[in-house]
Amino acid sequence: MFELNPVLGRDSILVGHFSLCQLRLINDAQFPWFILVPQRNDITEIYQLVEEDRQQLMAESCLLAETLHDAFSATKLNVAAIGNLVPQLHMHHIVRYTTDPCWPGPVWGKLDAIAYSKEELAEILQKVHSLLSDDLTLPSDGAELYY
Repeated sequence: MFELNPVLGRDSILVGHFSLCQLRLINDAQFPWFILVPQRNDITEIYQLVEEDRQQLMAESCLLAETLHDAFSATKLNVAAIGNLVPQLHMHHIVRYTTDPCWPGPVWGKLDAIAYSKEELAEILQKVHSLLSDDLTLPSDGAELYY
């Protein structure tokens, strides 16, 4: 059975499931910041995935990236799989704007997170759920109840 790293669980909210990955929202209202977590245990690098899973990860990443870029009118989308602090493979998808507080530098470790309000969370979850409804299975843990 798949186990999510506890830090990822603590810092993010489950948005839904693609066929390979969990889609999670980092609980920081300063940036629309999502992560894809392949539901495979003991994987720290993309190359460790079997070829089929690598292709699926790239397909899910590209779908998410295009959707976020368009839906949030991004100046730039930062996509990265770093894993220095949390080794479980996860890919960040961060919507960036020239007006954001870290522009043009990276966001990692720069600012303390500001949690979403209940209303903000409901709004962003509803938006992403509606945009990805054909490809995303909603969680059964009640996250969809935020809106």
